[in-house]
Amino acid sequence: MAERNKVEERIREIAGRRKNTTLQEIEWVLNQLAQLGWETSKRGTPHNMMFRVAEQKFSICSHNRGSKQLKRCY
Repeated sequence: MAERNKVEERIREIAGRRKNTTLQEIEWVLNQLAQLGWETSKRGTPHNMMFRVAEQKFSICSHNRGSKQLKRCY
């Protein structure tokens, strides 16, 4: 089971370095939150992913040619 402190620390780390975040890191956080009992979901296409944590929804453009990192604006 995921540890809440570890997940919170990872979220702070990702928020602090928005230029070098990958889609896999976002998915890891969602999986850990689901293990902690949060209601999460993910859907999308190869170009755009829609995420939901409880009532909060957000999308990420995952199409960035030549790079695994997400664009900073997302």
